Amino acid sequence: MATSLEPIELPNWAWERAEVREALRARDIGAVFRHAQQYAGASQARIATATGMTQARVNEIINGRREVSRLDVYERIADGLHMPDDARHLLGLAASRERLSGGAAFDLAAFPEVVRVYAAQRSAAEEIQQQAREASELDVLAVRGLGLIGLNDSLLRACLPREQGGMGLQARIALLDPDSDALARRAAEIGESAESLASGVRLAEARLRELAGTCNISAWKYRMLPTWRLIRTDSTMFVGAFDVGWEGHESATYKVMETPHGPLFRGFRRMFEAIIDGAERTV
Repeated sequence: MATSLEPIELPNWAWERAEVREALRARDIGAVFRHAQQYAGASQARIATATGMTQARVNEIINGRREVSRLDVYERIADGLHMPDDARHLLGLAASRERLSGGAAFDLAAFPEVVRVYAAQRSAAEEIQQQAREASELDVLAVRGLGLIGLNDSLLRACLPREQGGMGLQARIALLDPDSDALARRAAEIGESAESLASGVRLAEARLRELAGTCNISAWKYRMLPTWRLIRTDSTMFVGAFDVGWEGHESATYKVMETPHGPLFRGFRRMFEAIIDGAERTV
């Protein structure tokens, strides 16, 4: 049986849950404590000991009778709950003191936006679909998009809502211009004919037009050589890369989440908006 002296350790996946992240963004400490109870089995006494409070004070916070506003208290709570740096940033705090002394430049702990790395898209497929089903915004940056959204069995096709006209989800799909020099170069990189690759893009565009009457969807064609492959569902991105000899779905896939101070999510989103601004709308 757990005692009040045992440390509180939420599993890593708990810190990634949408309701936990929303509580951190809102600085809703009552909700944070309730999640600690739910996901770590922590009693009010354990939370009190871990955060340097009385059990009565923890009870008041959990039941909404008292709020937390002081920075030093937020720090004590973050330390007591062993928050990862990404969670600390959502709460508006700097990285943990243990991290400030440095460490390997390639340590993922230094990049709290990257919360998970998958070997390839297929490893992330289930989570991508779950995120897409719950999203209000969906952005896709791809080459031809058949594996993502252009076919009936594509990864994201079943995630597009159809009830009530499907207007609850705003989807923007950017595909490579089938008539561009960039497409011919990309086809050569992967050992495919330009005609075949262009046909795939045109098929995806045609299938997206079919969805226009049932979903709030738009499609765009860009003319630059593809580098990044993006799937954004609200404040979460799944990012892969195109390179010579492999396609985007074969790349390692990084799950990147928006944080108050992180540059990756903002940079990728800014890049997508720039591509859309310079692209031609086809649907």
